[in-house]
Amino acid sequence: MILNTELEYKGNLFPSNIIDYTKNVDILHFSTSNNVILKLTVLRDSVLRFTYTTVGKFERDFSYAIDEDASRGYNHLEITNDDEKYIVTTSKLICHIHKSDLRVSLYDALDNKIICEDELGFHWEESYELGGDIVKMSKAAQNGESYYGLGDKPEHLNLKGRRFENWATDSYAFGKNTDPIYKAIPFYTGLHNGKSYGIFFDNTFRTYFDFCHERRNVTSFWAQGGEMNYYFIYGPKMQDVVTSYTDLTGTPELPPLWALGYHQCKWSYYPESNVKEITAKFRELQIPCDAIYLDIDYMEGFRCFTWSKDYFPDPKRMVKELADDGFKTVVIIDPGIKIDNEYSVFKEALDKDYFCKRADGPYMKGKVWPGECYFPDFTRPEVREWWAGLFKELIEDIGVKGVWNDMNEPAVMDVPGKTFPSDVRHDYDGNPCSHNKAHNIYGMQMARATYHGLKKFNYPKRPFVITRSAYSGTQRYTSTWMGDNVATWEHLQIANIQAQRLALSGFSFAGSDIGGFAEQPNGELYARWIQLGAFHPFCRTHSSGDHGDQEPWAFDKEITDIVRKFIEIRYELLPYLYTSFYQYSHDNVPMLKSLVLFDQEDTQTHYRTDEFICGNQILICPINEPNAKGRRMYIPRGDWYNFWTKELVSGGKETWVDADIDSMPIFVKSGAIIPKYPVQQYVGEKIIEELSLDVYYKDGKEDSELYEDADDGYDYTKGRYSLKKFNLAGTENKLIIRIHKRGQYITPYNTFKINLFGLPFKVKSIKVDNEYVDLKDVQFKDNTLVVTKEFTNLQVKG
Repeated sequence: MILNTELEYKGNLFPSNIIDYTKNVDILHFSTSNNVILKLTVLRDSVLRFTYTTVGKFERDFSYAIDEDASRGYNHLEITNDDEKYIVTTSKLICHIHKSDLRVSLYDALDNKIICEDELGFHWEESYELGGDIVKMSKAAQNGESYYGLGDKPEHLNLKGRRFENWATDSYAFGKNTDPIYKAIPFYTGLHNGKSYGIFFDNTFRTYFDFCHERRNVTSFWAQGGEMNYYFIYGPKMQDVVTSYTDLTGTPELPPLWALGYHQCKWSYYPESNVKEITAKFRELQIPCDAIYLDIDYMEGFRCFTWSKDYFPDPKRMVKELADDGFKTVVIIDPGIKIDNEYSVFKEALDKDYFCKRADGPYMKGKVWPGECYFPDFTRPEVREWWAGLFKELIEDIGVKGVWNDMNEPAVMDVPGKTFPSDVRHDYDGNPCSHNKAHNIYGMQMARATYHGLKKFNYPKRPFVITRSAYSGTQRYTSTWMGDNVATWEHLQIANIQAQRLALSGFSFAGSDIGGFAEQPNGELYARWIQLGAFHPFCRTHSSGDHGDQEPWAFDKEITDIVRKFIEIRYELLPYLYTSFYQYSHDNVPMLKSLVLFDQEDTQTHYRTDEFICGNQILICPINEPNAKGRRMYIPRGDWYNFWTKELVSGGKETWVDADIDSMPIFVKSGAIIPKYPVQQYVGEKIIEELSLDVYYKDGKEDSELYEDADDGYDYTKGRYSLKKFNLAGTENKLIIRIHKRGQYITPYNTFKINLFGLPFKVKSIKVDNEYVDLKDVQFKDNTLVVTKEFTNLQVKG
């Protein structure tokens, strides 16, 4: 039916015909007869932004998600039109905008094949209750299309057939299908017919995504307020989609290397004697560990930025003694500030009027761990600056090295919805709004303020922050974990999927509470979880402590030995993990790759959930069930070496892999060169005098990288880093490795132990930098050799 020149369908309103078009460099405006305007911004040849207004003008353009350093610029832009449509063409995309109703269709500029097209397209529903519009978008699903992303959803990796809500929620002991959950990351990738694209719906209100759930051939997303504002990102490779999205929303700077070590946490380690007992046990049992965490009991009555005089009478001394033993101290800080006029943090924020208020003026009061609290409005720049300043004593004076932001969804106890009511008001950096708009970014802005505090007071060292709640772009400031999981086999599987999904969503620096936060794992489950956690970018055991201990030695000697073994493997692989973090930070490449991201052409990968690639060249598949002596897993196409046996297997098929309790399926890509350090009890314990290079023979070519710097500090930004690129080329009787080095950092070692695996020939001669060397001089034995200088070329012949 036609109503006031607007098409109405089941309460929905639609744009009418285009009556005006204007162009200003890379911004195009299409106006309709019923006051709808589409603003199309061409950011890159493969990235277009679509923003719609229904009231004839746009809101102030402001986003917490978009990185100010995001890439801009395109090679080609041409606009034409015919009777039915406007045609916007870049070097990668052709975009049709239909003149009758603003519907959009997007095609690959190379082959003119459809990538994504509107079904109903943009439509809206006026919300008299909420004010403003419920803005909606529906897209036609293509044949065989699959969907991935959306952050930490504890669901199957492939989102097809499911519906989700984005509303940051405290989800204690969440389950396999719990939704919503802690994070709100409104970005997904679609994949069909070998083409992948991404949609980032940059709207911070409560948003929903439906992937062919309600209607079999339709994908839709909508929000309970704000503008329809989304970015379309084209690949056609999924990895290019993810890297473009990550470029748009930003990456973190490099963390200190210790942050990639093993961390130990519990609710709670106190008093000081208990902390010292735990750390001493790590050193006694020779289980590497870099960080010990203090949960809320370290505070005086749960007041943030205080210390319990009974439990920790001299925190500065304790933190220094822990540091002398190789432990960095990380403390928890929550957003709730206890209402207490004797408490300086509360009094200062009250005097400066820094707390969130209800619509009618009173402060937002809520109950959390300290009792009744007020909450800072982190959407005000001056509040973030004040909050950052509060870390001076903790960081600069006491010597704490990391901060853990919890409860920042924000979580509130004993109220419906477990958070602020919607009438709470926020400044939103000069764009005043209700909590409906600010809720999903509250935790992000808290983490941002925390990060800036640590960056300021920890300088010249690098900051380390961890957050529970997040919105797109939060990865610029902080690492994250998946929240309060449960000690079950199902949660081990969920942790694997969540880490992969977060990496697909631009947030690589993530890990789960190893062993489960709620309830108590048995030794087998804990060992299997450590095996997985050792290959996640963030590696921390954390538990509620209610059900018993969850340290590596809490079970029996067999389990302790297995845990040590896998933590030692992680420490050996630190240069590999650090290099993958460099590739994430510098090149926007995810540190974990689901098999579909690794090889989207192989349709077998589209529904695989357990297997993933750590970095670029190590294939991992955790054991997800008890009493297993191995498992069936899918090996992706190509040749792979069993990490344990060095046996070469060809991929593209499912296969059985033996993996008793002290093992897990790990494979290394043929041609890979994997750098390894000697095992240390903590980062910096030893001066690295020798680098091992595990070289996996390939009949063909393969590239690898090794990034190194001083492990902390900012000298790397001035060129003091070392980036070695390894080019491997193998034939049936020869293996050549060429090394190209850039950067001015001089590594502490110049000895290389080179372990050659899978050679199809017996080594008869070795050349280093084009000169033959005596096999004795390089201590050649069992296909291992030692080179005692930096070299650029190694040749091994049969």
